[in-house]
Amino acid sequence: MAGAARRGGGGIARGGQGGRAGKAGSHRKGAGAGSGGQGRKALEGRGATPPAHLRPGHPAQRRAAAAARTAQGGERGRATAGRSGADDATQSGQGGPRTRRSEADELVVGRNAVVEALRAGVPASNLYVAGGLDFDERLADARRLAARAGIAVVDVARPDLDRMCGTAPHQGLALAVPPFRYTHPDDLLARARAAAPGLVVALDGVTDPRNLGAVVRSAAAFGAHGVLVPERRAAGITAAAWKTSAGAAARLPVARATNLARTLVSYAEAGLFVVGLAADADTTIDELEMATDPVVLVIGSEGRGLSRLVEQRCDVTVRIPMAGAVESLNAGVAAGIALAEIARRRRT
Repeated sequence: MAGAARRGGGGIARGGQGGRAGKAGSHRKGAGAGSGGQGRKALEGRGATPPAHLRPGHPAQRRAAAAARTAQGGERGRATAGRSGADDATQSGQGGPRTRRSEADELVVGRNAVVEALRAGVPASNLYVAGGLDFDERLADARRLAARAGIAVVDVARPDLDRMCGTAPHQGLALAVPPFRYTHPDDLLARARAAAPGLVVALDGVTDPRNLGAVVRSAAAFGAHGVLVPERRAAGITAAAWKTSAGAAARLPVARATNLARTLVSYAEAGLFVVGLAADADTTIDELEMATDPVVLVIGSEGRGLSRLVEQRCDVTVRIPMAGAVESLNAGVAAGIALAEIARRRRT
């Protein structure tokens, strides 16, 4: 009995060693120790590990799902484009990146404002149209003008357009206008020096974009070679300025100066005479002897006129003779009168 017990113990010991060998990886067929049993009692395996893009919660799976949603949105956008006549340039508000506008874009909102901007040829990237609108002739005009100009027509949900426009009353229409591309002041100077004689219009403190647009229009009409504006505390070429210029902003370069007074000094050193318009000047514009020379005509704001530093940089100041109690003219009107007089003197 003792021997049998010892043999049994030995058998148990050998079995234990066999179990440990099975865990380490046995080459024998059949289930080893720790396999979860055999036959009906065996545990079922999970099978092969799925690819990363099919594993729930995996980053690759989330990226694939997002791409699928984007593609689905693009298909809906293309279907909308077919109905609106804008082809694949039109996408749904839930579509790809072409439906998104840059943070620097300006939004022209309202049906009348959008249609007027499109008729004026204001360069735009996207026309946003809210869904569920009743028929309106201005909506049809906006779609037609945008398609003719090659502007993408984007159909968006009304809440999305509300978020884009904030509190502005968009009436279901918004036009995204990208930032204007300004010319460098040195390039504008080179353009003026290449002409005979050169003529540049500089604005000092003009903050109304419609006045800026009127100046650009007059400058183009009377042969100026460009317009110079300050970078700070002054109007830039916005959609309102572009519309007032009647398209002249597309033909005439507009430069932005970091420091207007310093830029005028550099223009003077390059051979241009700096002439400022001032209401208290002794000389009138029709008495300007240097009208036929290369000139920078500087125009200040209606209320404040020329700033002290800018007036000090002027070679001469002139005024527009006026009758009656009118003390000043706005920048757009003053620029038109002065430029017309300079052009007349140059013709004669």
